[in-house]
Amino acid sequence: MSARTVVTGIGVATANGLGVEEFWSATRVGKNAIGPIARFDAAQYPARLAGEIRGFEVGDHLPSRLIPQTDRMTQLALVAADCAFADADVSPGDIPEYDMGVVTASTSGGFEFGQNELKKLWSQGSRYVSAYQSFAWFYAVNSGQISIRNGMRGPSGVVVSDHAGGLDAIAQARRQIRKGSKLIVSGGFDASVCPWGWAAQLAGGRLSTSDEPDRAYLPFDDHAQGYVPGEGGALLILEEERTARERGAENIYGEIAGYGATFDPRPGSGREPGLRRAIEIALADAGVEAGDVDVVFADAAATPSLDRQEAEAIAAVFGPFGVPVTAPKTMIGRLYSGAAPVDVVSALLAIREGLIPPTTNVERSTSYDIDLVTGQPRTASARTALVLARGYGGFNSALVVRATD
Repeated sequence: MSARTVVTGIGVATANGLGVEEFWSATRVGKNAIGPIARFDAAQYPARLAGEIRGFEVGDHLPSRLIPQTDRMTQLALVAADCAFADADVSPGDIPEYDMGVVTASTSGGFEFGQNELKKLWSQGSRYVSAYQSFAWFYAVNSGQISIRNGMRGPSGVVVSDHAGGLDAIAQARRQIRKGSKLIVSGGFDASVCPWGWAAQLAGGRLSTSDEPDRAYLPFDDHAQGYVPGEGGALLILEEERTARERGAENIYGEIAGYGATFDPRPGSGREPGLRRAIEIALADAGVEAGDVDVVFADAAATPSLDRQEAEAIAAVFGPFGVPVTAPKTMIGRLYSGAAPVDVVSALLAIREGLIPPTTNVERSTSYDIDLVTGQPRTASARTALVLARGYGGFNSALVVRATD
């Protein structure tokens, strides 16, 4: 049997909280943090709401030399990594540098940084473009900057598979722990609330155009009309359980127990989407039955056809209304590669407290055979949770987390 990979530290930054305590105190009660975009003038765009992180002053968290060479998503990721190390009570300098690695996910890279440098190129000329543009926009920049800042030279990489990427990165990190790495930082961050990034997101055709923050993002609701994007994500400190306990780790949030990934068949093929199979693979990998799962954290696309596919996959595995389902991302928006790691954090904290956070703003629909937790949080003796994520183009990922004691 493979050694167990556990989560010993969490760094999270979302619209409803920076850090575990602030994030969970808002999430557990369903505090909505979606609102009108403030980072740029969105009045002329068809979608004008987002889950923005307000009040984040990067100079309060990072040295001045890092600020001009990093995009907002990287700044958030670096701060989250610092928080995760502190939460795990680990000093990177105390671990051999080749025993530590970083595996992150990214959907869009440093869009805002790239936008600003392209603006300089077009308006002022090439000599005004920052040399940091060569890497600050790149998908792998978070892994690179985190590893440099913390002296980590072990296995590192980046996964680019849209919303599913956050789970894919954590699974890759678990593989590295099983191969002998002592510690891997893993998760995902995205922050593309800028004109260029917004235009790219609108091109996907799935954004909600509602101007009502409490009614804009409604997965599994009869009034669903698309999702609201957000910015942020989460990073986890992963260790092998025995190693963590030997060093006296005080926080062991839970185990990364199982993982499955599939790809949807070609459109029009008549074949079933791959999500159900991804769930079954993850459960088998974790060695659990469907009846052992206490809660499902849904991908929650808020597009009727995708919601139906997800609900049908959940009902096929667990039975109609067979397991509580929730999507707390309705409070903060979909964070692309950061969304699923945040759901993993919510799942671990839900297991710890015995409380399932609600899917805010959604009215119970009779169109889907799932037990959606809406309105208020639900008390539950949860030991095992399933997190789902789906990406543009057919990516499906499922991750099982469970308590360790």
